[in-house]
Amino acid sequence: MAETLEQFLAAWSVDPNHAKDALLAFKDLLSEADVSFEFKARPSISYSLRARHKAQKERELFVLIDVIDDEPENRWLSVCFYADMVSDPDEVADFVPKGLLGEDACCFNLEDDNPGMQAYIAERLREALNHAKC
Repeated sequence: MAETLEQFLAAWSVDPNHAKDALLAFKDLLSEADVSFEFKARPSISYSLRARHKAQKERELFVLIDVIDDEPENRWLSVCFYADMVSDPDEVADFVPKGLLGEDACCFNLEDDNPGMQAYIAERLREALNHAKC
C-alpha cells in the first residue's frame, strides 16, 4: 500500500531545517485555490507533492514540491516550476533543462530555516498559480 501524505507527515519527527513547516505553509497557500494534489513517496530519494489547478488543460501540474530524503534526519525542499510559469528576479533558482516532466524547469531550494527564501518561494507559488489559471 502506498504511503499517503498524512502518514508521511505523521512519521516526520526530526526536522532541524523546519522543512515540514515550510511544506505545510506552501500546501496551505495552494489549498486556498482550486487546486488538487497528488503525493508520490520515494523513500530515501524524495517525497513529492504535485499541485494541479483545475483550470489547467495542457499540463498535469504547475508545481512540484519535493522533500529531498537522501538524509531523512536533514530533509530540505526543492520547489520546481515550469520555467515559463515563474520569474526569478533575485536569480536564485536552478535552471534544469527538461527537468520537469520533460520541460525546462526552475527549481528553488529551501535547504535551511530561511524565512526570506520561504517568502520568495511563496511568491513564486502565487505567480505560478495565477499563470495556471489561464
